[in-house]
Amino acid sequence: MPPPSDSVSPQGYLPRDLYSLDSAYGSEGELRDLIASFHQHNIKVIADIVVNHRCANSQGSDGKWNKFGGRLAWDASAICSNNPAFGGRGNPKQGDDYAAAPNIDHSQERIRNDIINWMKYLRNSIGFDGWRFDFVRGYLGSYCKTYIDETVPAMAFGEYWDSCEYTDGVLNYNQDAHRQRTVNWCDSTGGTSAAFDFTTKGILQEAVGRREYWRLVDSQGRPPGVMGMWPSRAITFIDNHDTGSTLNHWPFPSRNLPEGYAYILTHPGTPCVFYDHFYQEDGGLRKCILELLGVRKRNGVNARSKVVVKKSAADVYAAVIDDKVAVKIGPGDWSPNHAGVRTNGKDMKMASSGYQFAVWEAQ
Repeated sequence: MPPPSDSVSPQGYLPRDLYSLDSAYGSEGELRDLIASFHQHNIKVIADIVVNHRCANSQGSDGKWNKFGGRLAWDASAICSNNPAFGGRGNPKQGDDYAAAPNIDHSQERIRNDIINWMKYLRNSIGFDGWRFDFVRGYLGSYCKTYIDETVPAMAFGEYWDSCEYTDGVLNYNQDAHRQRTVNWCDSTGGTSAAFDFTTKGILQEAVGRREYWRLVDSQGRPPGVMGMWPSRAITFIDNHDTGSTLNHWPFPSRNLPEGYAYILTHPGTPCVFYDHFYQEDGGLRKCILELLGVRKRNGVNARSKVVVKKSAADVYAAVIDDKVAVKIGPGDWSPNHAGVRTNGKDMKMASSGYQFAVWEAQ
């Protein structure tokens, strides 16, 4: 779910009064009803938590926007001192600055306690089950650990988004440093939080878009993203509200979307299906996604599943997962039956296929 609080921007990413849950999306009552409806269908609801920064309600005595309203009536002492635009009197920023709003000083116990109590309110009163932490490059992962430990969510994951490594505009084959930074952040939370696997997205869309499927295996034979290093902490995805949709900051090649989902929905990690894609009938995308979700569920593919890469060439990538599922993406030729891959002594059967992909499962 998007950020639930009152916000300067309608999308919710410039929060103001955290406890006011009447937003551009609807009223607090409607939010409560929606979460209750999800729970009736056994669906857990994740809140988008924006605590790196918070917008003030009014100007302080210095004429700067640093006087907060609502139940958390902080002043300039709650704001990091790095950015002079907001006159913060707190401690210096411990992460990347978000220039559009006052950055909150998480090093202060009173501030952390206020955030914890607000998150407990979302958890215990409103009914949210878990957290998606926005812009976690802005504050230490140890603070996320504190918030997670105190609120005990069903799951938690962070948006640690930084740039992949390129040379002359071309993505480098080796993205180990990029994924290691994400792994380090997860480690800084004591392993309590997962993170979006931006490394896998970057490599996967380059591989399918440029017909360079050799990119989909690292030097040790593993998947090249966070998925290949710490799969249980990898939240895989094709696009989100920033990269695709209306913003289109870093979109996945549209014609290759079926291949992308064939990859993440058969592989370890915790995959996300983008809302826009789930309801896209063009090219049979919705049908493909539903079939692939069925394959994943039937065969128990999960965040810790074992993947064995069988082929990674210019025009084709193939892998077998948990000795139960085989996947091929790319225009090249490969099938488990021709390659001698069998389960329980039997050939595998086709479970789903579409534009430049095919998936088989055990009979």
